[in-house]
Amino acid sequence: MAVFEAKATMRVRRGFAAMSIALASFAPTFAYAAMTTGGLTSQPIGHYEFCKANPAECSVRPRDTGPVKMTSSVWRQISSINESVNRSIKPMNDFDIYAKDEVWAYPDKIRVGDCEDYVLLKRRMLADKGISLSNLLITVVRKPDGEGHAVLTVRTDKGDYILDNLSDNVNLWSATPYRFLKRQASEHTGRWVTIRGESNTLVGSVK
Repeated sequence: MAVFEAKATMRVRRGFAAMSIALASFAPTFAYAAMTTGGLTSQPIGHYEFCKANPAECSVRPRDTGPVKMTSSVWRQISSINESVNRSIKPMNDFDIYAKDEVWAYPDKIRVGDCEDYVLLKRRMLADKGISLSNLLITVVRKPDGEGHAVLTVRTDKGDYILDNLSDNVNLWSATPYRFLKRQASEHTGRWVTIRGESNTLVGSVK
């Protein structure tokens, strides 16, 4: 999905002011604000290559005990990590970094990367905070302009929240402008599932 975020939409930097709004929104009305996933589908080509280079990362079978309980502590963690990674990594496309397209890699050493690289780093940092990988799912979406994009979905008991390098705010998936296509399976880090109700068009996928 050759994504170039260097010229992407200007980030909305409202910091932790959004925290109180989101916490106030944690109500039973959001109990069903979760994506509905379908059957297995193919991996994005970048994730397939990432898994070949990092097989241990893609063979984890976390026990899915359900969405993480959203607490003020969890909210602070996901908000803080989303913002800190967005601010610490410079957006740059794969071709400019590696002279080829679709390279998924951790950007923590080189401090540059595209959307998938932000996602990988945020996912690892949140896992280190104790959130199960079954609730930290790389997700492929299509932006309003038709371009492919990757975000991190955090499954919670208050709905599925999106961590995005194009925004420092953490929003419910249904409050984003994206068309959701597929995401990692919650029970296997190397498998992907469709998202029901949306087109199953594959973005940069292994045929």
